[in-house]
Amino acid sequence: MNDSLLSKNDEFLPEVNLARYLQNIRRFPILTSEEEYSLAREYVKTHSDAVSYKLVTSHLRLVVKVVSKFKGYGLPMAEMISEGNIGLLYAVNKFDPEKGFRFSTYALWWIRAAVQKYVLNSWSLVKIGTTAAQKKLFFNLRKMKNNFKLTDDREMSNEILEQIASSLNVSVQEVTDMNMRLKSHDGSLNVSIDGDAENGSELLDFVADGKPNQEEVVSRNEIMNKRRRQFVQAWECLNPREKDILFKRRLCEKAVTLDDLSKYYAISKERVRQIELNSIRKIRNNIMQ
Repeated sequence: MNDSLLSKNDEFLPEVNLARYLQNIRRFPILTSEEEYSLAREYVKTHSDAVSYKLVTSHLRLVVKVVSKFKGYGLPMAEMISEGNIGLLYAVNKFDPEKGFRFSTYALWWIRAAVQKYVLNSWSLVKIGTTAAQKKLFFNLRKMKNNFKLTDDREMSNEILEQIASSLNVSVQEVTDMNMRLKSHDGSLNVSIDGDAENGSELLDFVADGKPNQEEVVSRNEIMNKRRRQFVQAWECLNPREKDILFKRRLCEKAVTLDDLSKYYAISKERVRQIELNSIRKIRNNIMQ
């Protein structure tokens, strides 16, 4: 997919102005099932930017809907939407309309996966989210506590801890640790530190304002958007087999083994490894040009 899709009229770049972005994407019509299927078939045949543009823009609201479910993690909405949009671009490239699924259903998985990866990478407790079960715990603990009508300030009973641990296939200690980390992340900076709630000092009084100024935000967003465009452009230098192998080895949540790929492509495991490394070099060299 051409990198022009990422910059055309800023429709994929909510960092520019989030409010304006949310308003602008409403003008794109939502496709019917038949329209999705027709466009997807045409894209498979032609890889036309104009066709992919229609598929992507009609689902930008779906990205916002997915991102809205991650508001509680305290991360910038604009950045999460940008990551979700990248997932949407991947979905367009990988979608097979002949398998009987709607594109919106297929794209939902890619969008959610991209946003979840961003959230995990952004949180300091990413270190403990190394297994699929721990990631599931990270993204489901708040929802399960709500089901039990618990707030973050209320301690969970042993019975509830055991129920959550059992349903998510983790230990009770992992549930306890994750709960503490989520609670500490949401702690208030307005807590009095000397016991005088009315006239005393608050923790916030001793915290320096480390937020970047407007020029730094613009510069950072320009760099991030440039890197995304460079990656999308570099990705197109790979042939279909290279894309498939690199994606399954490096970009999937659970990497596909060399053995499985060697059987699928009827080549040796060493050859699969060479293709993987060569693809990385090609992308790196393309970006460095």
